[in-house]
Amino acid sequence: MPASATEAAVRAAFARQAGWAKTLGSPFMERLCALLGERLSRDTEVGRRVLGWPDRADPFSDALPLRLAGGLHALVRAGRAPQLAALYPPKALPNEDPLWAALEPVLGDPALLPWLESAPQTNEVGRSAPLMAGLLVVAERFEQPVELLELGASAGLNLHLDRYRYDLGGRPAGDPASPLRLAPDWEGPPPPDAEVRVASRRGVDINPLDPRRDGNRLLAYVWPDQIRRLAQLEAALAVAAGHPAPVDRGDAAGWLESRLAERQHPGTTRVVLHSIAFQYFPAESKARIVAALAEAGKAAGARSPLAWLRYEFDAEDRAVELRLTTWPGGERLLARGHPHGAALSWIAAPAR
Repeated sequence: MPASATEAAVRAAFARQAGWAKTLGSPFMERLCALLGERLSRDTEVGRRVLGWPDRADPFSDALPLRLAGGLHALVRAGRAPQLAALYPPKALPNEDPLWAALEPVLGDPALLPWLESAPQTNEVGRSAPLMAGLLVVAERFEQPVELLELGASAGLNLHLDRYRYDLGGRPAGDPASPLRLAPDWEGPPPPDAEVRVASRRGVDINPLDPRRDGNRLLAYVWPDQIRRLAQLEAALAVAAGHPAPVDRGDAAGWLESRLAERQHPGTTRVVLHSIAFQYFPAESKARIVAALAEAGKAAGARSPLAWLRYEFDAEDRAVELRLTTWPGGERLLARGHPHGAALSWIAAPAR
């Protein structure tokens, strides 16, 4: 029987995710996603749910491959799949046939089904590095404390970015005593020598996670062979355990409209920020966010400025850009970088 159009799209999504894994230096995830896309069958409930996926399964929509991969990693980490765990990193990259032999029985575990119900939430703390670099530009421009408002905040780990330490092209920043050090590969001049002072921090997410309760879920979404990312996340979770940041449950557009309507304290810079989150918002929400920022920007001034800092894919989904818009001021392309924040090429084009 020929595969349905839906099944073909699902298998193509796994192939595309494998391609991204190769690009991002994850050979295990490349092999895992390619194998699932090629050999997954309808013999299990998991297989039937995945291959019959009713919506867009690709990495930039429902991210179905990452949902399943996260569930598998969770079972491995929990000790529920010992034969599969024996082939997972840090073990050597397994060949396809033994990996599939270990995968097949695990795909029958109903514990995987809940992992298909919600989008991945990695809360990638490596992205705090480009965001901090952008905040240094904001701090140099306005020289006053910042009020952080994060869209798609997940567990709020990037709201703690001032509590991490950084080497940004030779420019130190953040807390020098922090257990988490972020030092992305850097090209170009360093960001400004400025001080980021956080007056307040708050975020929103459609499904907020608690770093003290949901740490294992966050760790499961990290690709198993990216050991540095796992270590960074564990350190960030330890920081967040002592400093919980408020993350509200809700739609990003409505939440931001409400926050922007609140009185801004003079002498603070209001900064709306997000990283690899905007692509997941509905088109209507994106339009409302842009409109709300433009409207709020009309009332911004030198003592109460507004900034929009985002680390997101460009319109063609080819490159990740760090962009900053300020009111007063204008828009600037600050850098291009790795999706996980592991590398940055600093540009810092003049304001326009």
